[in-house]
Amino acid sequence: MYDQPRANPSLAAMTFDQMLERVRYEGAYPTRERAGEAVRAVLAALGRQITGDERVDLAQCLPVEAALALTAQIPDTEQLTGWGFVKDLAARTGGTPATARWDTGAVLAVVSRLAGPDLLARILHQLPGGYALLFGQAELRQPQPAA
Repeated sequence: MYDQPRANPSLAAMTFDQMLERVRYEGAYPTRERAGEAVRAVLAALGRQITGDERVDLAQCLPVEAALALTAQIPDTEQLTGWGFVKDLAARTGGTPATARWDTGAVLAVVSRLAGPDLLARILHQLPGGYALLFGQAELRQPQPAA
């Protein structure tokens, strides 16, 4: 019973309201509603990109409302690069790439803290290049040799 693994036992659970306040602070949004829009849009976009155990484990780390935004999306058959992710988010929200990048950084900074370093490393390993910077991490991926 006590030997069952836990996703991130050292991280305290965060409510959705706490997550919105954290994103509001990170993104310097004027209202909680604006932070909520960013959270839902970015997590929906991320839900179209990640699959498998990483998707399930990330959903378990998030507050219920955030997890639902992530898992309500069907993963795309083609993964986007980090820049493609930002451009797709801008197109879907009717914003500019600059505001989409800002929203992405604010939301994923909080998500990366909730996920913890081990899960974040697994997620970044699954995604194409360019996502580490979106999560506020250094891009440590080695370039693949041309075939």
